[in-house]
Amino acid sequence: MRLNILAFAAGVWLLQQQASLPPLFWVWLLLPFSLLAFGLRRALSWQGRGLRQLFIKTLWLAAGFFWAAFFAQMRLADALPERWEGQDIQLSGVVASLPVSNERGLRFEFDVEQVITPGARVPDHIQLSWFDGGFGRPATHPVPEIHPGERWELTVRLKRPHGNANSYGFDYEAWLLERNIRATGYVRAVPENRRLAERVYRPGYLIEAVREAASVRLSEALENRPYEGVLKALAIGQQNAIPPAQWQIFLRTGVNHLMSISGLHVTMISGFFFFLAYWLWRRSVTLTLWLPARKAAVLVGVMAALAYALLSGFGVPTQRTLYMLSVVAAALWLGRIGNALSVISLALLVVLLLDPWAVMSPGFWLSFGAVAAMMAASVDRIGRLHWLAEWGRVQWAVTLALVPALLAMFQQISIVSPLANAVAIPLISLVVTPLTLLGTVLPLDFLLYAAHLAMEVCMIFLTWLSALPVAVWQQHGPAVWTVVVAMLGALWMLLPRGFPARWLGIVWLLPMFMVPPPRPAQGELWLTVLDVGQGLSVVARTRNHALLYDAGPRFGSEADAGSRIVVPFLRGSGVPRLDGMVISHDDIDHSGGAASVLQAEPVSWLVSSLPPDSPMLVGVLNSSRCFAGQSWEWDGVKFAMLHPPLEDYQYDGFKDNDRGCVLKITSSFGSVLLPADIERVSEQDLLERMPDKLKADVLIVPHHGSMTSSTEAFIDAVGPATAIFTVGYRNRFGHPKDDILERYQTRGIKTWRTDESGALDLRFVSEGMSLQSQRQLRQRYWQSKDWVMIKQW
Repeated sequence: MRLNILAFAAGVWLLQQQASLPPLFWVWLLLPFSLLAFGLRRALSWQGRGLRQLFIKTLWLAAGFFWAAFFAQMRLADALPERWEGQDIQLSGVVASLPVSNERGLRFEFDVEQVITPGARVPDHIQLSWFDGGFGRPATHPVPEIHPGERWELTVRLKRPHGNANSYGFDYEAWLLERNIRATGYVRAVPENRRLAERVYRPGYLIEAVREAASVRLSEALENRPYEGVLKALAIGQQNAIPPAQWQIFLRTGVNHLMSISGLHVTMISGFFFFLAYWLWRRSVTLTLWLPARKAAVLVGVMAALAYALLSGFGVPTQRTLYMLSVVAAALWLGRIGNALSVISLALLVVLLLDPWAVMSPGFWLSFGAVAAMMAASVDRIGRLHWLAEWGRVQWAVTLALVPALLAMFQQISIVSPLANAVAIPLISLVVTPLTLLGTVLPLDFLLYAAHLAMEVCMIFLTWLSALPVAVWQQHGPAVWTVVVAMLGALWMLLPRGFPARWLGIVWLLPMFMVPPPRPAQGELWLTVLDVGQGLSVVARTRNHALLYDAGPRFGSEADAGSRIVVPFLRGSGVPRLDGMVISHDDIDHSGGAASVLQAEPVSWLVSSLPPDSPMLVGVLNSSRCFAGQSWEWDGVKFAMLHPPLEDYQYDGFKDNDRGCVLKITSSFGSVLLPADIERVSEQDLLERMPDKLKADVLIVPHHGSMTSSTEAFIDAVGPATAIFTVGYRNRFGHPKDDILERYQTRGIKTWRTDESGALDLRFVSEGMSLQSQRQLRQRYWQSKDWVMIKQW
C-alpha cells in the first residue's frame, strides 16, 4: 500500500507539470478501467506477480494524475472572461479574510455573492485592494474601516491571475490557484460603494472576526513593541506583521519555519491537550468505563488542533498538518497504529486527495521530508540512547535529509540552523507560543509581556548567529540529476549503523556542490531580460563577467524587484558577484530594486546618472556617472556607453529620462542596444552625434513603448531584427502604445512583450542568436496559452 500511495503522489505531481490538462472524458474512462483491473488482478498467475504489481502501480499513478486533473478542470472553469478585464463591475459580497494594511491601503479576499452589472461574470472568490493616496501621499479617497464578515456592494476592476515569470522566481499564479483566488483587482473610488451588513453569520466569517479581535487584543496590549508581529504570527498566523529585517534574521538562521503556524506548533498544541485530557480522564472511573481515556484524549487533541488551525487562518500548510494529525488520531482510535511509515503514507494520501496542489508548495516536501527523516533516525532502532544523543541524531538526520531540497528550491542553506533551532525550538514552542495563546484568550497582559520578553532573549541569540560570516551557504541552482543523486546519498548516510560504506553517501552529495552551471564561451554574450513588471532589469553575462543594467521597480517600502526577482535569479544562475552595475536613471521602475541588490551581492563598480547626493549611492565605494565615451571589453565582448554627453550634467533643464545611460553591447555574434527611458530629444541627439554606432540586432524599446519615444528615424537607425517591450501586465500607462507597437511591426521587426512572454533569454553564440521565453520554457496548464511563445533563428 505504501508504494501504491507513492505512485498516486507521483501521478498528482506529474499532472502539475503539464502544459495543458487532459480532456475530462479520460477521467471518466478511468473508472471502468479501474473496475476491470480490479476484476483481473487475481486472474494473473503467481508467476506474473511482478507484472501484476507493475500494473497496479501504473493504475495508482493514473488515478493520481486524473484525480488532480479533475480538480484542476473544476477550478479553472471558474474564471474571469478576458473581455471583462479592466472593466467597471458592480457586485456584492462578503469580506472573507482579515484585511492586510500596507502603505497604499488595504488588501483582502472577497466572496462574490451577486454580480449586479448586466452580462458580467466574476469568479466566486477574488482578492481586492482598496487604495488611498499611497506611499506617504495624502489620501484622495480615504479607505473606510473594513472588517471580516461584512457584506459590501462595491465597484471593482479585475484582471485574471498574472505574475512575473522568471527562473528561480516565485510562481504567483500557482499560489493564487492553490488558494482558489481566480481574479485580482481593486475597488474603484465611487460613491456607490456601501456597506450592506455589519455581520454575516457564517462559520468561516465568524472565525475571521475572532482572528481580528485577537489581532486587536495583541496590538493594544503590546503597544508597538518590536516583536509584536512575531507574536501575531504565532497566535493567528499573521505573518505579514513581521518586519522584513526580522524575516531576514529568521531565514539566515533557519528558524523561519517557527514563525508560521507550522506543523510543529499545531502538533505541540494537540499533544498538550491530548496528555492533559488523558491525565484528567483517567481520574474518573465513570468516564473511563464510558469511553477509554486514550480515545477521549484523541478527540480532545484533534479538536485542539482544529481550533488552533482555524484561529491561524486555516492556511494551506496548517491544513496539511491537521490532515496528518487526523490520520494518526484515526489510527489511535481504531487501535491500528502499526508501522510509522504506513501512517505517514496514509497522511500523504489524505493531503493529496483534499489538496492536489500541495505538491507545488516547498512546505509540502520539507514537512514530509522532515518527518520521514525523523522516523528513519528514531523508529525501529535497536537500543536506547541518552535523550540528548537521540535529539542530536534526529537533528542531524533532518538537516542532512533536507539539504538537497533546500538547495534545489532556495539555493541556500543555513549553516547555523542546527544550533539556532536547538535554542529556538524549545523556547518558542514551549514558552513563547503557549504564553502568547494564553495571553490572547485571557485578559492577562502580563502573559503577553512574558512572551515578548522570552522572544527578545531568543532574538539576541539569533541576531548574533545571523551576523556570523558563515551563517548561510549560498550557491547556484543545482542540476536535477545532482539533486537526485544527493537525495540517494543522504538516504544512504541515514541507514542504520552497521550498513557498509555509509561514508560513500558523502561522495554522492558532492556533485550538487561541485558541478557548475553552464556559462558562455569566449566571445559569447548571454542576455536575460527579466520580467519585473512595469520596469526594466537586464543581466548580461560573458565568459567570466556579469553586468546588471537596472534593477527593476520598487513595489512598496518593504518589497522591490531587486530582492524578489533579481537576486534570486543571480544566485540561481551561478553569478556570485557583479563585475559592474548600471542604473540608467532615477525613476523608481528602474532604480527601485538597486538597494536590495547592492546589499545582497558584491558589486565591483556602479555607474549611473543619479545625482551625487542620491541616498542610493551612500556606502557604495566605487561609483561614478555614466557618460558617452566610456567603454570596456570583457572576454571578447565590447561594452560602450553612448549617452548622455558629459556636459549634459551641467544643465538642470534635462529630464531624468533624457539623462538615462544608453549602453550598447557588441559580441562577435550579435549586438544589443539598451536605451533606458530616453525620449525624442535624446534620440535625436544620438542620431546627430553617432548615427553609425546605433545599429544593433536587438533593441530594448525605449521608455517601454511610450509615445514619447521610438521615433521612426531612431528605429531606422538602429534597424533591429528584434524589439523587446518591458512592460507590466495591464499597466496603468497603457504601454506599449498601439501606434508604437505598429511602428515596429510594419518594419518587419519581431516584437516581444515581457508581460506575455515572461523573462527572455537571448544567447549570442557561434550558431547564431537564439531567444526563448520563460513561459515557453516552463509551460503550465494554469497559464494563458496566448502567453506561451518561442522563436529561434
